[in-house]
Amino acid sequence: MTQPYVRPDVAALLTIANGPGGKRAVDVGLVEARKMLHASRSLFDAPVGELAVLRDVSGGPCPMRLYDAREQRGAGPVLVFYHGGGFVLGDLDTHDPICAELARLTGLPVVAVDYRLAPEHPFPAGPDDAIAAARWVAGSPAELGLEVTGLVPTGDSAGGTFSIVTALALRDEPAAVPVLAAMPFYPAAHPTKQYPSLDTFGEGYLLSRASMGWFDECYAPDRKDWRYDPLAKPLAGLPPMIVVTASHDPIRDQGRAFAATCIEAGVEIAYQECGGTIHGFLNLRKALPSAQVDLERAVAQLGLFLDRSVA
Repeated sequence: MTQPYVRPDVAALLTIANGPGGKRAVDVGLVEARKMLHASRSLFDAPVGELAVLRDVSGGPCPMRLYDAREQRGAGPVLVFYHGGGFVLGDLDTHDPICAELARLTGLPVVAVDYRLAPEHPFPAGPDDAIAAARWVAGSPAELGLEVTGLVPTGDSAGGTFSIVTALALRDEPAAVPVLAAMPFYPAAHPTKQYPSLDTFGEGYLLSRASMGWFDECYAPDRKDWRYDPLAKPLAGLPPMIVVTASHDPIRDQGRAFAATCIEAGVEIAYQECGGTIHGFLNLRKALPSAQVDLERAVAQLGLFLDRSVA
């Protein structure tokens, strides 16, 4: 059987991750897994870089952080970012670099949401926080200091799932401003079905089948609830979606299935599968320079959707 193509920078990282001493989240337990994710930022992620605005925001349903490349701005859209980490790991600090880069690349403010994590706060605390935070941002609260005209939910992995869930929730019960587009990166969009990518890439490609099982145990979801499985809900009427997957990802096929179902439902889709790379590349841009190109491609497509929405 022919081995799938792996980018050189990805192959180098996997050699380290799969070498002696390499540990998965499931191997070390909750406290150490969270420490590992924090440590990986300095080892593998890009620096935060320069921004005009980077401050915590209080007053909302959960802690948030604002990133903006401009000191002053008029009314406009806002990206609402949900971090990944299997609904168990991650916080505002672990995803500072990608949020700052999104603010620079899009030219828009980014509000990162520090939703409650399992197992301390099992399902549906996380998605409920995600939806509530988007509604709060949509209302242009004084604490945010922005006049918000539209929302773009986005996020990686578990956060990609929350960006879809938020778009669905605000489709059915609109917020103060519309959702203009959504941009989920490698989302767990159909976790109730086992797809071939789980068997193909479930071990040796950073995100493992065993760790995914542990995340799910901590999360303790209702598997019939659309906030866990977005494909349990009809998708017609969603805003334009930029769906980004990684070719060597155990949950790749969930993103493919979501994109295909959107197309069948008449939802406009830009689907981007990033070949030769792995789950989590947004937070690995120091180790994976090629991930910057993947990110910039997705942002360029978002720009096309947003330019049209305000034309």
